[in-house]
Amino acid sequence: MQIILMEKVTNVGQLGDVVKVKNGYARNFLIPQGKAKRATAANMAEFEARRAEIEAADKAKLADAQARGEKLAGVTVQIAQKAGVDGKLFGSVTNADIAAALTAQGFAVEKAQVRLPNGHLKQIGDHPVSIALHTDVVVDVTVSVAGE
Repeated sequence: MQIILMEKVTNVGQLGDVVKVKNGYARNFLIPQGKAKRATAANMAEFEARRAEIEAADKAKLADAQARGEKLAGVTVQIAQKAGVDGKLFGSVTNADIAAALTAQGFAVEKAQVRLPNGHLKQIGDHPVSIALHTDVVVDVTVSVAGE
């Protein structure tokens, strides 16, 4: 399916690109999320008419994400979980737990923005975690998991 990207999408393209993607990806994810529109003549004409406005809104989102990223860079989050004597957790620390802890500290982060490179955290200690505030803004934070 041919679509027009309304914002930068990782591994697909930049704002304003007309790309071909699989039908299900377009219908089930890109179009409902507002990241793309079908590449019809009417939609292409509307996009070209509003291109400057859409690019300005995208730059504003990027600037906001960069400002939030500067505040969030290097933050350490403390999370307490029940653990055994060997330091292994009963359960795990997930991206939802990390997002909730960051929100409690005053940073607006959604769980989808938390990137756990090695999966859920299952050991006590300090773990590096990436927060993707925007496709171009990724910030590293430290999650300190303590046992109860």
